[in-house]
Amino acid sequence: MEEQKKKKRPGKVYLVGAGPGDPGLITVRGRYLLERAEVVVYDYLASPKLLQHVPPAAELIYAGKKGGDKHTHTQEEINQMLIDHASAGKNVIRLKGGDPFIFGRGGEEVEQLAAAGIPFEVVPGVTSATAAATYAGIPITHRDYTASVAFLTGHEDPTKTNSNIDWEKIATGVGTIVVYMGIKNLPIIVDKLIRYGRDPKTPVAVVRWASTPEQQSVVGTLETITEVVKEAGIRPPSLIIVGEVVKLRETIDWFEHRPLFGKRIVVTRTREQASELTAGLEEAGANCLEYSTINIEPADSYEILDGELERLKEYHWILFSSLNGIAYFFKRLFAKGMDARDLKGPEIAVVGKSTADSLLKYGINADLIPPTFTSEGLAESLLDQGVEGRNILIPRAQKGREVLPETLRGAGAQVTVAPVYKNVPPQGRKDALRDELEAGRVAMVTFTSSSTVRNFLTMVDAADQEELKKLFLGVKIAAIGPITAKTVTDNGLTVDVQPAVHTIPEMIQAIIEFYQQ
Repeated sequence: MEEQKKKKRPGKVYLVGAGPGDPGLITVRGRYLLERAEVVVYDYLASPKLLQHVPPAAELIYAGKKGGDKHTHTQEEINQMLIDHASAGKNVIRLKGGDPFIFGRGGEEVEQLAAAGIPFEVVPGVTSATAAATYAGIPITHRDYTASVAFLTGHEDPTKTNSNIDWEKIATGVGTIVVYMGIKNLPIIVDKLIRYGRDPKTPVAVVRWASTPEQQSVVGTLETITEVVKEAGIRPPSLIIVGEVVKLRETIDWFEHRPLFGKRIVVTRTREQASELTAGLEEAGANCLEYSTINIEPADSYEILDGELERLKEYHWILFSSLNGIAYFFKRLFAKGMDARDLKGPEIAVVGKSTADSLLKYGINADLIPPTFTSEGLAESLLDQGVEGRNILIPRAQKGREVLPETLRGAGAQVTVAPVYKNVPPQGRKDALRDELEAGRVAMVTFTSSSTVRNFLTMVDAADQEELKKLFLGVKIAAIGPITAKTVTDNGLTVDVQPAVHTIPEMIQAIIEFYQQ
């Protein structure tokens, strides 16, 4: 009986403001709820990246609406959808662009929920008006310019008889006017403001896709802005900012002056490892397109490693040449009921600083980090130590470069290579990648290993080197180090950026300096 009562208990609907476009602008509360969602009904203006916070088992329902396009669902259908899923006991997130209660029809949705007896909560979001102004370098209020601001909808036809907007009072009664969804009616809006007394010389800014890497801003006056917008090809979603505060953009335009702003950069690392590179590039303004060229999976067999774990005390060195090698080695170590204390015998060397940092997360300091972060550099540093007669274990990928074990064996070391993971080329997204390259929308492609180069070229699927060069026409290439760079050049392409120190932070800095020059 108690179980039946639980089943009949309704779920809850959360109207969550997704913010203006930048996924980093969602509230802490909003992200918390997304991480616990069972159903997510999301809008066109909500960043798709926010869906990465949603549990894999959650149901995702697109309910986007674009101006001038046929809607995926009517508002009535969306209202009923929320009621139905909540009535089934689900935890439902209604993810809406901007703030749900500012031209977001959130009020209408919660009215229907209240009428149906469905519990609900509304989580505010950063509204597009303040974001568009802020990211365009325009404070919508300023002590020296204005102390008043009005938010208007431009979706309403200003020529209709019974308008909800008192244009006569608004035109001169408010310092800053921010108009949502007004591009279609821009000529009429401008005409109304001028007719009712606003100075035709009043500065106006129009901001499209505010706070995103695609942000585009133009500036004019009431008498010129319609033509400026037309010439720039500005389309929805855009906001219009009218007022003297627009003048301040010349001084404090910060977002669009970041060094990589407007650059579409392809990141080819694995999904698990792309975050650091993507985050660093996006922080500098880049629009990162993640095309994972490698899927990392466990090795086909751990027979070799399992045997060597039983005799770790016999080893003088354990060598880690990749982040994945460390992760999968320790995963297997723990699965065998062992831990870091079992590594107290051999010394441990890593290929570079990033691998050393990763190793430290398991409570172990690397005994050797070579000055040159390559397998060759690691081999050279070990040779300087003397390896003749030494037992060396190398946990690594099933298929990898043989330069490290072969060099050490040639110097008299007893080397055991233990596969702990394998690289598997990912499936899908080939067409999307080729479309980006063929359309000339890619500014740069980044490579962080030879595997990413080879698998990327497989994804591109060029018939020959001539077609490959044609696809890469105008595209710059960044390689993390000389080995990766050689794989690029061996395939007939040119490397434009290569950091002196072969780490992700140095690679990011090298890319920034390349574009600044």
